[in-house]
Order: sequence, then structure tokens, then C-alpha cells
Amino acid sequence: MKCGIVGLPNVGKSTLFNCLSNAKAQSANFPFCTIEPNVGVVTVPDERIARLEELVKPERVMPATVEIVDIAGLVKGASKGEGLGNQFLGNIRECNAIIHVLRCFENDNITHVDGSVDPIRDKETIDIELQLKDLETLEKRIDRHKKASKGGNKAEAAHVETLEALKKHLEAGNSVRGFERNETQDELIKDCQFLTDKPVLYLCNVDEASAKEGNAWVEKVKESVQAENAEVIYLAAATEADINELETYEERQMFLEDLGLEEPGINKVIRGAYALLNLQTYFTAGVKEVRAWTIKKGFTAPQAAGVIHTDFEKGFIRAEVIKYEDFVKYGSESAVKEAGKLSVEGKEYMVQDGDVMHFRFNV
Repeated sequence: MKCGIVGLPNVGKSTLFNCLSNAKAQSANFPFCTIEPNVGVVTVPDERIARLEELVKPERVMPATVEIVDIAGLVKGASKGEGLGNQFLGNIRECNAIIHVLRCFENDNITHVDGSVDPIRDKETIDIELQLKDLETLEKRIDRHKKASKGGNKAEAAHVETLEALKKHLEAGNSVRGFERNETQDELIKDCQFLTDKPVLYLCNVDEASAKEGNAWVEKVKESVQAENAEVIYLAAATEADINELETYEERQMFLEDLGLEEPGINKVIRGAYALLNLQTYFTAGVKEVRAWTIKKGFTAPQAAGVIHTDFEKGFIRAEVIKYEDFVKYGSESAVKEAGKLSVEGKEYMVQDGDVMHFRFNV
């Protein structure tokens, strides 16, 4: 599951990515690894795993991670191949969600490609390019379904009707994610892999003075995306870069306190990306290892077991489940059992975020 960072040139994408690539921003303990120059696997900040580590004292700890992709800056005309247009759009297609970086700061030393700071205009520039590409994809799909519906196929005719309505929606300057649909229509639309159907998190890059409270630009962005049901967060990327330069965890915490911040803004970005990808965490906790396992929301116990190993899913018998709060309250697995707080769950059990689990299986 990949989350792509997009935006116009000079909005702070690379600074943001470089902050993400420096583990100091997120924690005192865990590393970041770069797969390619513009792809990284980032640790998801989670206080729960540190608490489990304190209680269990394992030999090693494995936190949850999320993959972040730094995508080349887009320019007008990208949908027609301008600049790195084709590469840019191809990279977005490979991502499951988008972090859209918007410049919400003034700085005469950093030129803006359009001559002035206006995040709403910048957002529209990228939206239009992605919408144009989606229209291109859509027209091909409509042609295909029209041909298939010629023999009187009612299902195909219904698909054409849905896609024609979606075309009007796109032509009105709206993104696919804002198109109302039922389950059948959703399946059809998801199959098309539209760029503007991907979940999006808007990230406002502000100056240091606005790092705590945001600014007027941030409020305008929030206003403009209300219909999209998208989250808006803000941080000062340049300040985050300064925090990264500090040597010790204690120094970084002091810097944050001076700014009135409880944690680096980067932590919010990573957690936001994790939520955007519809992911959640369950834990396994033993003396060998305390580990956070990443699953999609809605996974059943056997599906969650399959993330560890396919044999666990195939031969699933049952799951022993402890709620994270109970583990912390009683301090150990044995104490939880004595208190009668360990539950035994079957194949239908829907895993909850934070569950501490042990699987029984037989292959």
C-alpha cells in the first residue's frame, strides 16, 4: 500500500519527503529505509508499541510501516505529457492514496511557478490535470461498454448510464471521489482506477509562525475541500527539517516545546497516510518479539492471521484476543487470563485496532 506525495514544483514536497526519510522526526528508536531514491518505508508513530515493549521486554520490536512515494512536481499540461507528465500520472496511478502538498507560506527567496502564493489555484491546477486524464480514461471505458450493450445487454447499458453521469460530473470540474454512487456503481468505478477517485489528504505547508495554529490560507483550503470529505493538516516543512538536524531526542523535544508543539508535524502526516490507506494495527507480544501488524480495516481474524503467514489463514482454528487497554491495565498476558479478560474468537471475528492477538492453527 503506497501513499504518493504530489504538488506543484517548489511547494515543499522534497523537504517533506526528506523529513520523512530522517527517522529522528518520528521516534528515537526506529529507522527509515529507502527502496529507491523517491520511495521510502516510514515507521508509523504509535505510543502503544512502546508501552507493550516496556511491559513485555522483548528481544526485538517491529513497528508498523507505510510506504511513501515522492512524485515529481506537476506542471500545467501534464495530462498531455508536458514536463514529466506521463511519468507523474503513471506514478500516481500506482499509489493507493495521495498526500497533496499545498504552499501556504510567503517567501521571496522561493519562487512560485505561477508567480504568487495561492493554494486554492494550485489545488485546481493539479485537480484539472488529473480530471483531464480521468476524462480520457472514461471516454475509452464508455466506448467499450457501449459496444458491449449493443446486443441488448441491460447490465452493460446501466454501466453506460453511470459512466455518462460521471462524465458530466467530471466535466463540471469535480473529482471522481465526490461522485455519489451505489455499491454496483462503486465496483464499476473502482475498476476504472481513476486518479481523482483516490483518497486524498491535503497538507498545507506553512511558515514557522503558523506551525501551531495554521493561518488564513489553511482556513481557505479547509473551506474549498468541504465537499470532498478530505482531511486537511498543516505543518512547517522547513521547521521540521531544522528539528531533524538536532542530534538528540531530548534536544528535539525542547525545540518542539519552544514552538508549543506536542510532537513533530511529520507524525501527523504519517498517521494521516496510514488512515488514508484504510489501515489499522494489531499486535503480537512475546519475549522474542513485540510486533505491530498492518491490516485493512474490516479484516477477519483468519485474514489478519494470513498477514503473518498464509498457513496461519489456511489452518486457522481460533484467535486468543486481549484488548490493548486490558494488557496495559493488568501488565501481562498471564494476569489478563487470571482476570478473565482474554477472549477466544472464531473465523467471523472482526479484528479491532489495537487488539493483542495469538493465533492457533493447524496445517
